[in-house]
Amino acid sequence: MRFDTKIAVAIRSDLADWQKLNVTAFLASGIAHSSATIMGVPYADGSGNGYLPMFREPVLVFAADAAQLTALHARALTRGLAMAVYTDELFVTDNDDDNRAAVAGVPSEKLSLAGVAVYSPRNAVDRTTKGLRLHG
Repeated sequence: MRFDTKIAVAIRSDLADWQKLNVTAFLASGIAHSSATIMGVPYADGSGNGYLPMFREPVLVFAADAAQLTALHARALTRGLAMAVYTDELFVTDNDDDNRAAVAGVPSEKLSLAGVAVYSPRNAVDRTTKGLRLHG
């Protein structure tokens, strides 16, 4: 199935494996709130146990170096894409208030990005992530 929109997460390739997974999870949680229609409906197994809904479409995860993340961030801002960011400072904070303060304390062009996630129409996301390789 082809969707009109696309979810893309770009993670800095020099992070430790646990950091890559952590950043991906946090960024996906931000994207989950970007649209009322991004989520599917709740799941249930054959025994009647209920499970939370998930994204209605695939999530593409890309690897990027610091320069590529900075460029992706700038392109996403210019195009007005729905975006979530995870900065290096968030690895040492331990609550949402401190996370927001850490991001708010740095001008956008100086953010030390560990990851960026975008959600928007397919073509805009494709142009914004052009040149990135899927995470392997």
